Amino acid sequence: KPGGHGDRAQAASAIELAIWEINARLDDEPVSQTIAKYFDRGAREESVAVYAAGGYYYDGENDSALRNEIARYQDAGFTKFKMKIGGADLKRDMQRIEAAIEVAGSGQNLAVDANGRFSLNDALAYASAMQKYKLWWFEEAGDPLDFELNAALSKGYSGALATGENLFSHQDVKNLVLFGGARPDRDIFQMDPGLSYGVTEYVKMLHELESQGFSRRFAFPHGGQLMGLHVVSGLGLGGCETYPSIFQPMGGFADDMKFENGQVSMPDTPGFGFERKSNLINEFLKLVS
Repeated sequence: KPGGHGDRAQAASAIELAIWEINARLDDEPVSQTIAKYFDRGAREESVAVYAAGGYYYDGENDSALRNEIARYQDAGFTKFKMKIGGADLKRDMQRIEAAIEVAGSGQNLAVDANGRFSLNDALAYASAMQKYKLWWFEEAGDPLDFELNAALSKGYSGALATGENLFSHQDVKNLVLFGGARPDRDIFQMDPGLSYGVTEYVKMLHELESQGFSRRFAFPHGGQLMGLHVVSGLGLGGCETYPSIFQPMGGFADDMKFENGQVSMPDTPGFGFERKSNLINEFLKLVS
């Protein structure tokens, strides 16, 4: 039944991703390779660009906690980072962005995420203030279905915009590219196969992008966990988000996966490799004990 997307999209995703896991284990291969073969891509990509997401607000912070967080991610091998904005006033958020850039080394290494909280006027005010930083991207300025806001912002902000994590169907993505002002040479698409009916619907979303002249290399799925990593590798997308220190036990990848110069090598473990993430597999084992 088309339309009315919501929690059922996520429930369907869980079922479909479980089927990918089963099929990959039956073939004794990683899910990323199963996906690549099924969609006629030949082989998966053996390494994937990743960025570290975090940068939330700390009680009573003086920016040292934010600086230290980004420095920890750098020490772990990340080169690009994402932080939150919109939880303070504009002046304070600009101070936080400047503190983050001091550690990240350049605005091109930093993305900011408003989690859809801005009106058009607020979004434009932030865009104007952030223009000088030349950020990697400005994420989810307003409501994900407010294509008018996104289109207006794309005219008033020369940097990259990112959105899509809360779009659950290929029809929504079609409307985004037709009416949301998306620019093929810079803007980022963050639809999440774990939220939107699974990989099959996600591939339909990619078709909507590519049929309108956009590249899948500008697709960076929201999520930040092992399932998203395998989809990125199998479909040849631009890169993958990860949460190294929050949203546990789902956030992050396997315990022994190493990050180097903003890249991670794909594991050869069959399936998604959940057994290589100790805090996650321990939770799974509790369910069957």
